[in-house]
Amino acid sequence: MSRPRLSQNALTVLRKRYLKKDAHGRVVESPSALFARVAHSIASAERLYGNRKNLAAVQRQFLGMMTQLEFLPNSPTLMNAGRESQQLAACFVLPVNDSLESIFDAVKQTALIHQSGGGTGFNYSFLRPQNDPVLSTSGVASGPVSFMRVFNMATEVIKQGGTRRGANMGILRVDHPDIEEFITIKQNPHELTNFNLSVGLTDAFLQAVAKNRLFTLTNPHTGRPIRRVRAARLFDQMVHSAWKSGEPGLLFLDRINRDNPTPKVGILEATNPCGEQPLLPYESCNLGSVNLARMTRPQGKRVLLDEDHLVRTIQGAVRFLDNVIDMNCYPLPEIEQLTQSNRKIGLGVMGFADLLIQMGIPYDSPEALQTARRVMKQIQEISWASSEALARERGVFPNFPTSIYNHPGGRRPRNATTTTIAPTGTLSILARCSSGIEPLYAVHTVRTVMDQTRLREIHPEFIRLARRHKFWNRKVQKNLSVQGSIQDIREIPEEIRRLFVTAHDIRPEWHVRMQAAFQEYTDNAVSKTVNFPEKATRAGVRRVFLQAYHAGCKGIT
Repeated sequence: MSRPRLSQNALTVLRKRYLKKDAHGRVVESPSALFARVAHSIASAERLYGNRKNLAAVQRQFLGMMTQLEFLPNSPTLMNAGRESQQLAACFVLPVNDSLESIFDAVKQTALIHQSGGGTGFNYSFLRPQNDPVLSTSGVASGPVSFMRVFNMATEVIKQGGTRRGANMGILRVDHPDIEEFITIKQNPHELTNFNLSVGLTDAFLQAVAKNRLFTLTNPHTGRPIRRVRAARLFDQMVHSAWKSGEPGLLFLDRINRDNPTPKVGILEATNPCGEQPLLPYESCNLGSVNLARMTRPQGKRVLLDEDHLVRTIQGAVRFLDNVIDMNCYPLPEIEQLTQSNRKIGLGVMGFADLLIQMGIPYDSPEALQTARRVMKQIQEISWASSEALARERGVFPNFPTSIYNHPGGRRPRNATTTTIAPTGTLSILARCSSGIEPLYAVHTVRTVMDQTRLREIHPEFIRLARRHKFWNRKVQKNLSVQGSIQDIREIPEEIRRLFVTAHDIRPEWHVRMQAAFQEYTDNAVSKTVNFPEKATRAGVRRVFLQAYHAGCKGIT
């Protein structure tokens, strides 16, 4: 097997975050050895199904996909597979119920998960509101936000074992009496710094907004209505806070639960930190991403999607991710039980913007949306077919009998879900491609990693085109280093400028359209950032929030 062709930035990240170190902090593992370690560990699951005969071939397939940077699993798998921890999942949701015992159990469980490299999501809607009587102590409740500060501090202390910064998603339903405090808390930049926040919206609330009706806030402890508020005014508070501080995001709870494959097992009430993976309480999921930039073939002067290569990669990736479920060492027995009962996996993509650039398609164009739907539809269809093929080998997931699939003519998959679009922040550095389904953030990027190491890179395809079109000179290079966008650099031909649009060149509504295009063919949800210019208005934020809901997204950031 050939050695991985890694950039200098990728090698830096691997040394800092992924490669084995000795007791003195010295790196004692090569990138090739890392991929071999992971491939060997994950392929070992084949033994559980009596597949010893093909184990070596499966291991070679897994190693080849990773070494060629065609597919990479989520970071905990790369970090921990074949090592003492063996905690391989990225996404967890923990319950927080209305008792001190439950709250601090969740704090402890969060610390264990963060230490192993996972991220956590919580729905705090079951906690009684501020100043509600607590009969057992003759005192009053301090409310969800005060307890979120405890989780935030625990995350600050743990810092995920020194390899990844701790991350949480905090969710509060829109009908909770403390919703206004939750909406505005992060206008103070020092509050809840290890949390992303999303308001859990219901269809009933959004209908009340549209019709300018009153909306009832309900005490979750007693079930009694507390007060009625003007829904439109509450929505305006969310808009204002997001305009001012970037948070909260929105999570469309009813839509998420309409796609819940196991509604009789439980309600989906929270997501992982980046919002792309809705999960039941005590459920985890492992993710992986296909590098679309590596799924191309030339045809004359054009570059096309290599569909045969894509199909082979998806088939290998689904097997890989299903094996991860069996090889994972879970932080809690409750998580192990539910994860293995539903066997959710989340296969997504990275390098989408690079694929468009290779194909000569601007990101903010109808052709790009068409390409997104075509590619994701194929990934969805092949991943389901692969999951059903695995089920014929290994059996359907244990909760299948009570799932939405158990009806005449329904599919019989190995996994309750197969697709998720993750942000792939660090993975995309390793694979030297654009992250997730995002556009380029800049043509010349500077990223800061753990110890403030700065990673600089100019997009390689831009350099290639600049040389071919003979505008690669010192003036252009200097302009790239001080400008995120190239749209005002007139030395660059217009068709190249159009191709290399960056996140801030693209109007917000195009970000939402792209998210919705991918969501159409994704089981779980889609991580996507909507970038706004500095001169953005509240009206613009409001439009995007409503557009995301009407376009079929499951949330919006």
